[in-house]
Amino acid sequence: MTTTAPAEAAVHKSPPGAAKGTPRRPGRIRRIGLPYLLLLPALLLELLVHLVPMVIGIAMSFKELTQFYIRDWGNAPWSGLSNYKVSVDFDAPVGEALLHSFFVTIAFTLLSVGLCWLIGTAAAIYMQDTFRGRGLLRALFLVPYALPVYAAVITWVFMFQHDNGLVNHVLHDQLGLTDKPSFWLIGDNSFWALLIVSVWKGWPFAFLIVMAGLQNIPGELYEAASLDGAGMVQQIRRITLPSLRPVNQVLLLVLFLWTFNDFNTPYVLFGKTAPEAADIISVHIYQASFVTWNFGTGSAMSVLLLLFLLVVTGVYLLLTSRGRKPADV
Repeated sequence: MTTTAPAEAAVHKSPPGAAKGTPRRPGRIRRIGLPYLLLLPALLLELLVHLVPMVIGIAMSFKELTQFYIRDWGNAPWSGLSNYKVSVDFDAPVGEALLHSFFVTIAFTLLSVGLCWLIGTAAAIYMQDTFRGRGLLRALFLVPYALPVYAAVITWVFMFQHDNGLVNHVLHDQLGLTDKPSFWLIGDNSFWALLIVSVWKGWPFAFLIVMAGLQNIPGELYEAASLDGAGMVQQIRRITLPSLRPVNQVLLLVLFLWTFNDFNTPYVLFGKTAPEAADIISVHIYQASFVTWNFGTGSAMSVLLLLFLLVVTGVYLLLTSRGRKPADV
């Protein structure tokens, strides 16, 4: 009896890590691996939808892929860097047209992003005050963002019609601001028509993001500023905009990438061949690929566009990260 008791006590008093550590390890591994397992379907879909076509497009940019090799593009002759040389030869017609499209896209993107941010920020700041009907007005502001792109842009196509469009009816017939009805979908006015549709469609997203960022600004800051005699403009300059800086950094980058790559809006608005004044680079690449049937040159233009956006994104993130370091310290 006396010999078995210490043995049982020794068994029960063994180190907890040795007895309990081994059965816990598989469960711990399962808990750690479960999030990655849940992310696996999304990663596979991302691989299939984005990465695989990107790799194929890069491979196509090094081939002389025309309509004669569509059925078996893998046997298209290898062209090396000739497609890239044609695309960046700005003295030749192809390169000159691509450069013109690039400058048009830059001007369009800067104006669209600037106006979207300005209108969205102004609307979000105005919506911070409580008044009757504020909820309904917020819902109305988000309607352009919630509508499907094709339905919204097709509606604008009818509004921009020359003979019976609403825009000419208001500007020419009702207000008398123009001498004659304007052509909005062709000529130089096509750039402004595209800009109007892009801003109308994009500013509610800026409004939504800025309004969410404003919720994190303490109200005591505005109360203290008003007690010190600061007006609304000074409060916006000294409190609102500095507090929204991290939100605006991400917002401007997302708006820039979305607007620069936008294909649906100009395609639905103008069709396969956009006017020269609204020759956005996404539609230009589409024309080079599916209208002239030169998929090798179109793929090279797409790769150049990807490289440009990667460089712009990297420089932007580098500059904004440097701007945050002094504030963090």
